[in-house]
Amino acid sequence: MSLNPDFWNNPEHAETVLKELKDSKKAVGIYEEIKTTIEDAEVLLEFQKEGEATEEEVDSRYNEALVLLEDIEFRSTLDQPEDVLNCILEINAGAGGTEACDWSAMLYRMYIMWAEKNDYKATELHRVDGDVAGIKSIVIEIEGEYAFGMLKGENGVHRLVRVSPFNAQGKRMTSFASIFVHPMVDDSIEIEINPADLEWDTFRAQGAGGQHVNKTESAVRVKHIPSGIVAECQQERSQHMNRDKALQMLKSRLYEVELEKQRAEKAKIESGKMKNEWGSQIRSYVLDDRRVKDHRTGFETRNTDAVLDGGIDGFLKAFLMWNGE
Repeated sequence: MSLNPDFWNNPEHAETVLKELKDSKKAVGIYEEIKTTIEDAEVLLEFQKEGEATEEEVDSRYNEALVLLEDIEFRSTLDQPEDVLNCILEINAGAGGTEACDWSAMLYRMYIMWAEKNDYKATELHRVDGDVAGIKSIVIEIEGEYAFGMLKGENGVHRLVRVSPFNAQGKRMTSFASIFVHPMVDDSIEIEINPADLEWDTFRAQGAGGQHVNKTESAVRVKHIPSGIVAECQQERSQHMNRDKALQMLKSRLYEVELEKQRAEKAKIESGKMKNEWGSQIRSYVLDDRRVKDHRTGFETRNTDAVLDGGIDGFLKAFLMWNGE
């Protein structure tokens, strides 16, 4: 198909097809790897019975096969059409002033480090810094294979308990930040928006970005009047490019609203899964007790430093396995 002379007449469609082809090739490659590893384990077992291989060699190859099978079982939970998409991740500081803004900045660093460790590209789209320190709110686009599928379980309130560096008495304080994760729609998903339903505004970008960004009204805000949903982008120097990105963000949020309606229907059936007393609070990071716990899955670790350095794969996988039950 890609050799067809007309294939690149529609570049965006061509890129979507090539991505699907790449994903399919990767799936076949994983299958072949698992098949080969299992066959090797079976051969080694026969050799071990004949005294030509050790038990340790058999166990080693068996464990390799087990790891591959567990990984494919985990990835089988990423079976929704939106899971394969890039995503928008928003962090908003809760009540608590500087302490809450600092917590948002810590979470921002955590997700950026997670993205780097897993070969995802993270791009800052919009940012409002705290009055003294930290971040009031920030919007990041994370690009890569199954970005939304991997991070969709991060939606909710994240709670920090620590001895605050901003408290003169050295008191133990609790802070909150909310995380929202939306799939970033592409050409594979059609979202119809009536241009008459949009209200556009431009403003000067805030925060870092150099003289050009701060002195020109290149940042863009768009409001979808029927839903009240607003999207902002100050990533690019060009107002036109920011308009395109803001519109894509708006479409993504409208798509997320529709997905949320579907989840709400499903939740009526599975309402027993989450403890009501926690509401939307999903995870606690208790630093002085060296404990991070997810209240939905029960997954817990004592290595708080590793988590805040982006080591959240255990939490992500535990949620996907729990959510797929």
